[in-house]
Amino acid sequence: MELESRIAVVGVVVEDRVNAAQKVNEILSLHANIIVGRLGVPHKEKNAGVIALIINGTTDEIGSLTGKLGSINGVRVKSAITT
Repeated sequence: MELESRIAVVGVVVEDRVNAAQKVNEILSLHANIIVGRLGVPHKEKNAGVIALIINGTTDEIGSLTGKLGSINGVRVKSAITT
């Protein structure tokens, strides 16, 4: 049985850009096939950044992406997924 594709919005707050940015970008590159759009806004004064992602993938693929991002120190992730 094939899992149904879903649309999701994922918000990523990177609280420590210097130490986390490379890991975040590596994970995003690994999941590039499900990323429809990406907007990143740096906040240089606070050494932070915010990334908004539009995703089209199965719940397993979305969970893999958000789980890996959320496991990075200094990164917070929230998502909203269609039913």
